[in-house]
Formats: sequence, structure tokens, C-alpha cells
Amino acid sequence: MKVAVLADIHANLAAFTAVIADIERWQPDAVIIAGDIINRGPLPRPCLELALRMRAERGWYVLRGNHEGYVLHYDHDLQLGRPPQGGRRALLGPIIWTHQEVVDLLPEVAALPTNLALTSRDGVIMVYHASIHHDRDGLLPTHGQHELKTRIDPHATVFCTAHTHMPFVRQVDETLVVNVGSVGLPFDGDWRAAYARLTWDHDHGWQAQIVRVAYDREATLRAARELMIPSGGPITHIMLRELETASSLLFDFVPVYNEPVIAGIISLDEAVNRFLAERAA
Repeated sequence: MKVAVLADIHANLAAFTAVIADIERWQPDAVIIAGDIINRGPLPRPCLELALRMRAERGWYVLRGNHEGYVLHYDHDLQLGRPPQGGRRALLGPIIWTHQEVVDLLPEVAALPTNLALTSRDGVIMVYHASIHHDRDGLLPTHGQHELKTRIDPHATVFCTAHTHMPFVRQVDETLVVNVGSVGLPFDGDWRAAYARLTWDHDHGWQAQIVRVAYDREATLRAARELMIPSGGPITHIMLRELETASSLLFDFVPVYNEPVIAGIISLDEAVNRFLAERAA
């Protein structure tokens, strides 16, 4: 049996199509997309449409992650007549733009499951976007055995996760833990798209391999500059730098600058410029 698991596409169409081509050459028995198809990248609608088409035409399983949740939460606030204002609205620029791009598809997004269990005579493959606790509780390669054990379901033969954009494979007691990495926005210094191949045979049981796939990164960077930055506001400059460096930056920006921007102490433009200047120094 062969299963492909991919996640964290983040509206990177060139990376997504390259991974699809690689998966189709491998010809697995099942394919699972573990969330974060949209947001934080330049082509949310084509990526979402493609994921939904693969589900309809090829039987792929599609889950939603925290970034689908962000867009759904913004839509919910709009429905209640309480759109964000001021600095909070500026910080949500990419989410607001993504919402505009895919708003008519949100009922399908809302109906997507948040986790999946595939059961066969070879065991149970469980797939979550992050952990069993919630979709932002990520598993990192630096976590020890105890930290991983508290975040997985011990009944899983294979527990697949994503969210942190940092792939790894670890054995935790009787469970093979696989972080499948990110298709569209890796944070481990390797810009190539990542996904996981799971294979089972009688001699070795379940094995996992992280596959890296080169893609037309210049096309994605060009789309980010032409589409995402003009539409999503200042915060997208940090997202572009993440694409360029294959490293996480927003995780460092948010705790330092979000509250001052919301409070009006500093403009988002100034905060982004200061942050990127600090990183370049």
C-alpha cells in the first residue's frame, strides 16, 4: 500500500502542480491534503479549485487547516457585521484579500473535515493539520518524545501532521510520526516543495519518506510581487521574504509588533520596515 500526504500549499500554485505531477508518477493508493491550501501566498483561488477538483475527480482526501479557519473566521465576522478596524484590519490584509478571492467557495471549505483516519488491515493512518489538541499546536523536529506523545493519538499506526513547515519522521512508541512539511512555504531552509510518501510491506511495516520537489519558484515570487503585495498590504512583504529564504518570519514578527500596531503606537508599514531591516542587519 502507498499513501501520499501533503499540506501547507499556501496558495503556491507552481509548487502544488509540481507535487501533483510527482505524486501521479508515483501512483499511490490514496492521497491526503492536510490543510492550509489557501492564504499566505499569491494564488489562493487556483490552488483551492485544484484541490477540490482532485478530490472530485481523483478521490483525494482534503482537510482544512488553521489558514482556512482564519478566512472562515473573517467571513463569520463579516456576516455578523463586525469587520476588523484600524491596525487589526491592516494586519489581516492577506486574509481579507484571500477571502475576496475565494468567498464563493467558502461553503465547501467550511464542510471540509479537520482530521482523517484511514483504517485497513495494516493499521490506522491518522492525519491532522497539527495535533490532536488544535490546528495550531504544531509538532517540531526539536520536540522530545514526551512532547510528541502528548500531541498524537497513540492508537495511530502512523500519525501524520503538518503546520510547522518543518518535515521529520520519528518513531514514538508504537506510532510512526510523520511531519509532511510544506508544499508551498518550507521553513527548513530548503525552498523545494515537501511531501511524504508512506509505504507498507510485510517485511518492514509502515515506512515514511520525505520527498523534495523542485518547482518554478521564480513564477511564484513574481506572482507574489504582482498580486499578493499590492492586494494584501504591508505584511505581505514579510511573506515574500519567507518565500525567498525558506524560513519562518511571521512567528517572530507577531509577538513583538501586533499589539503596538493594533494600539496605533506604530503603523504597520513602519513595523514591517523596522522588522525586515533588523533581520537584514
